[in-house]
Order: sequence, then structure tokens, then C-alpha cells
Amino acid sequence: QVQLVESGGGLVQPGGSLRLSCAVSGSIFRINVMGWYRQAPGKERELVASITSGSSINYVDSVRGRCTISRDSAQNTVSLQMSSLKPEDTAVYYCHVYDVVIRKDYWGRGTQVTVSS
Repeated sequence: QVQLVESGGGLVQPGGSLRLSCAVSGSIFRINVMGWYRQAPGKERELVASITSGSSINYVDSVRGRCTISRDSAQNTVSLQMSSLKPEDTAVYYCHVYDVVIRKDYWGRGTQVTVSS
């Protein structure tokens, strides 16, 4: 059974930084896409950043230049380094893996990020 466990969320002041990490346990195929989504209160879940097993990276425009996604395919981990955080970055952040071979999505339970003074 595949499980995704996030860590690293918390409360940070505007302009601060946070690093989110996600550990994937269980069996997934090596061809996959790992990423982070977020959902703010009253809003739909949106993609923040993704990285393929071939290291192609995509960012939502609102975080480009402020966030860096990385992965360790050998360890099955994905991280999101966030800086220059803004109050509008406040949301629950979810780790996501899409297994391309069996076309299946996996989600973590989410970690809260709150940007406030």
C-alpha cells in the first residue's frame, strides 16, 4: 500500500521560508510525477509545483521564483523549498504522486502552512 507522509508545515511570518518534505512508502513505478498541491479555505485545490521522474519541473505562476521543488527518486521523497512567503500562500499543502504506468493518483493527508504576522 502506498502512503505519502508530509512534514515541515507550520506558522511563518511574511517574507519567511519553509521547507516541506514528503516521504513515499510502498511500491510505485519509477515513471511518475511527484508534486505539491494546496488548498486554501473556500478555494479549489491547485497545483503548486510538480517534477517528473525525468526531472521536468512545472510551477504555478504565483510561486515561480519563490519555490523550488526537488526529488530523490532513490529515496522516494519530494521536497518543496518555499521562500518570500506571502499571506496568500496560506493553505493546506498536499503531497501528490501520479503513477504514470498504472495511471493512479496518491495523496498525502496534507500539512498546514500559515503565513501571518
